[in-house]
Amino acid sequence: MCFLTMWCFVSCGGNVRNARTREVASELYSQKEINAAIRTIKMDFAIDWSGCTLTEIYYAGDDYTKRYQDFADRNNADDVIVLLSTFTVDSSGGDGSLIPNYTYEKWEWILVRNKGGHWKHVDHGY
Repeated sequence: MCFLTMWCFVSCGGNVRNARTREVASELYSQKEINAAIRTIKMDFAIDWSGCTLTEIYYAGDDYTKRYQDFADRNNADDVIVLLSTFTVDSSGGDGSLIPNYTYEKWEWILVRNKGGHWKHVDHGY
């Protein structure tokens, strides 16, 4: 499994190799839980975001995340977490829905989970 994950990070989809993260203090989640959510998005990005380069990803903060509780509710989940990121798009426009040669900032990634479970990416965008 580790080999497959590493292979995806370097050979397909979006580029996540040099993505920076920053620690954001939280009373809701430990740094370990936040890092698990970040890993989930990095794996999704590496697989599905061809033509894009993730440059930064970090926890949006407790107050920001609390506003998205409805995502947990509608996905029958206990927890929600929101990450923010910056990524660039090459001339291909990614999958065609993104602006070519553009940098997206404060792009939201919304994830949910049940207590003790793994984070699941359920939505993204502005």
